[in-house]
Amino acid sequence: MILIVDDSPENIISLQKVLEKNDFEVDTASSGEEALKKILKKSYVLIILDVQMPGMDGFEVAEAISGYSKAKETAIIFLSAATANINLITKGYSSGGLDYISKPVDMNILLLKVKTFYRIYEQSRALNEMQIALRAEIEFRKEAERKKDEFISIASHELKTPMTSIKGYIQLLERSLDKNDKETIRLRLHKVQNQIEKLNLLIADLLDISKIESGKLKFNKKYFAFDDLLEHIIEVMQQSNPQVRILKKGDFQADVYADEMRIEQVIINFITNAIKYAPDGKEIHITTEMRDDEIYFSVRDFGIGMSEEHQQKVFEKFYRIEETSARFQGLGIGLYICQEIIERHNGIIGANSIPNEGSEFYFQIPTHPANGILNN
Repeated sequence: MILIVDDSPENIISLQKVLEKNDFEVDTASSGEEALKKILKKSYVLIILDVQMPGMDGFEVAEAISGYSKAKETAIIFLSAATANINLITKGYSSGGLDYISKPVDMNILLLKVKTFYRIYEQSRALNEMQIALRAEIEFRKEAERKKDEFISIASHELKTPMTSIKGYIQLLERSLDKNDKETIRLRLHKVQNQIEKLNLLIADLLDISKIESGKLKFNKKYFAFDDLLEHIIEVMQQSNPQVRILKKGDFQADVYADEMRIEQVIINFITNAIKYAPDGKEIHITTEMRDDEIYFSVRDFGIGMSEEHQQKVFEKFYRIEETSARFQGLGIGLYICQEIIERHNGIIGANSIPNEGSEFYFQIPTHPANGILNN
């Protein structure tokens, strides 16, 4: 917007008419005092300012404007009916003006100057936007680099832990073999197997992250009995975690068109997290139901819970809640992978939680492919 400041209504009308005819938005003020009030409330790209006005003259107005942080970058063109001597021109520039036009105004020259200032303004604004975007990108890359370094450190530790345990159990097994203690051997082999399974899951997650990043995470979608899959998972998880009752609610007998292995991966992640983050919990509630031709699945625990801030970030790659990171191991990628899987099934995933009362993680996916098209 352009602000015209002149004590002569005739001058204002003629300038306004020409500028508006050329698609410029125009505001006007008939005195320096009125102009300053408007400048405090609005932002202007350009001010066309008459030098000789009663009260505050144009130079005083320009000097006052330069003191406003909001308007100090606004371009000012001075107008004067007086002969443009060197002293007057010098005063105009020192007061904050960027250009000078003598009256009577040549409208063609004025238009050229206005268009030039507008072009400079647009270029400056575009440059500022680029600088802001560049700073944001730099900060984003710094944060990504920090998270990557942190992830490498955590991953190294997480991979080293089961490897160290396996090495220790193998050494103990060698001693048990010398004693022919079959029961101890069986027990220690079982512990080795558990550690290998942990290592296998960690490596699988790392491979999935790599596939997601490269766009090579494949899906083999077909119809399968969701409830049969769930019953099998619950049976295995219950045997592995006898200290927790896994209670199933709802009944879902329909087939679902999805990647069975990937959906199993999400369900196991939800249940494993529910057990992990509710170390003193006695029950886990699993709910399955039909909602408008979609299957809704949730796992509810009664553990430590999390704040609303963490709920919004928990599906981000490498995100780990600082307050619990020392207490609970993990790479911070499991839920990120789950989100990718569910979104690739055209579904939604989310969490509801209250600190110290527990969390509920859920997903909802269509039971049939969109428009009946079977695709991956």
